Amino acid sequence: MFRSDRREHRPAVRSLILLTVALLGTASCSFPSSGSDGGSTATPTALPSPGEVPSGVTDPATDAQYSKFYDQKVTWSDCGDGFTCMKYEVPTDWDDPTGETIHISVNRLPASGDNPIGSMLVNPGGPGVSGLDYAKVARQAFGQSILRSYAVVGFDPRGVGESDPVKCYDNQQYDKYTSSESTPDDQAEIDAAVAGSKDFAAACQANTNHDLLEHVDTLSTIKDMDVLRALLGDQVLSYHGASYGTYLGAWYAESFPWRVGRMTLDGAIDPSTTAEEYVAGQAEGFSRALRAYVTDCQDGGDCPLRGSVDDGLNQLATLVDRTDSSALDTGDPARPLTQALMLTGIAQALYAQQLWPMLTTGLTQAVSGDGSGLLTLADAYLERTDNGSYGQTLAANPAIFCLDVPETRTPDQIAEAAEKLNKQFPPLGGSIGWGGLGCSQWPYKAVMERKELHAQGAAPILVLGTVDDPATPYEWAQALSSQLDSGHLLTWQGTVHTAYRQGSTCVDEKVEDYMLTGALPPDGTTCK
Repeated sequence: MFRSDRREHRPAVRSLILLTVALLGTASCSFPSSGSDGGSTATPTALPSPGEVPSGVTDPATDAQYSKFYDQKVTWSDCGDGFTCMKYEVPTDWDDPTGETIHISVNRLPASGDNPIGSMLVNPGGPGVSGLDYAKVARQAFGQSILRSYAVVGFDPRGVGESDPVKCYDNQQYDKYTSSESTPDDQAEIDAAVAGSKDFAAACQANTNHDLLEHVDTLSTIKDMDVLRALLGDQVLSYHGASYGTYLGAWYAESFPWRVGRMTLDGAIDPSTTAEEYVAGQAEGFSRALRAYVTDCQDGGDCPLRGSVDDGLNQLATLVDRTDSSALDTGDPARPLTQALMLTGIAQALYAQQLWPMLTTGLTQAVSGDGSGLLTLADAYLERTDNGSYGQTLAANPAIFCLDVPETRTPDQIAEAAEKLNKQFPPLGGSIGWGGLGCSQWPYKAVMERKELHAQGAAPILVLGTVDDPATPYEWAQALSSQLDSGHLLTWQGTVHTAYRQGSTCVDEKVEDYMLTGALPPDGTTCK
């Protein structure tokens, strides 16, 4: 269902596995049924009241310099399938409220019950994945008890989708970008990768408003979220964030602790990780998921990876190495399966166990020289459609991530770290490690600090962690839940990215009980 968020790293090296989740493409997204009525049968209770504004802090909702935005009038219109939509205005630079402005696109599915308790903002991660698209599949992504009690509200964060989107390459350029070298082996390839990263950044600068590119960071987005809360008429913000969406939620709680209603953070990001620690965590997470896949594949009887699990992993690494110099035929002469595309296809399949059979088919074909199956998986990850067009996440992701996560390493230092990850976690570790190159060449410095977030004074927050989550390792959920003063951890022993609505009735019931009543599962609760 989700991935990294998406999503994840590159040109010559992609901005790819740095994406932490994203939808697998909403059209192909499947949501396992977790009970006939979505899990919870609890009777909803009123949301908590706003807390006290911390001493020395000014609530922007009562600050005259921001009244233009908090008091604006918006018009909701029918946009099909039971949804209403609107756009609202926010400052491009929150430190300059009288300067340029941008517009944020929103859609809303009204609560189906007679006594709704409020709105629930949702974000699927990425960064850079469309929240509008996430809300559009709300009837599958959320249980009936949630849909009866909350209006589900999606929004495209600034720079994403329909909210003044970042623009970089055209479709033909993206074809080259996504298939180019993802694990440079020598200085010439490293130099080409650096040049490619600079070219991509220059294209984003040429095709996007410069002022916007400097202000698509998460801190700006959570301020936009607070304006949306006010325009929805809610005194507190209730929120479900998946993958990188947990980073938005945690920073909202840190910045607006008095406005936290009920908040679930699923597939958590540890906000204190450095850029190097971030990619190392993902390399380990994907390695765990890959080992679980090979184990399952070999138990199935039709697996192309023979022998022990370690034997199978070595065979896969050999196959990946072979494509570094010899791409596989896919039936499309213009798009052979390069090593970069192979790694992308493998990574895509590790986000959800429903995709493992497709990976087995793709690897079986690849062993025989046919790369078409893995190319299909890669295209799903890259949001590439049959007509050759790409989704906007490839542009929005690095623009946001590079402002959020300071990357101070040189290309040589990134190369050294990537080589270590390649040895520790083959065959994906090296490519993931090289993901930092894009931000090292990004023309705008990061504006956010990597630190522990405590959200002192916030209402209880539920953090979900999946033990074998590939894109957001379980350790990150443990870290975030322990950092937040009011954080509580719910663990799921699964092998998939994120936990809610992934097939566990236990998880679904506990998430929905909390969202409906505020009741938290006992400390240490693990769903199996």
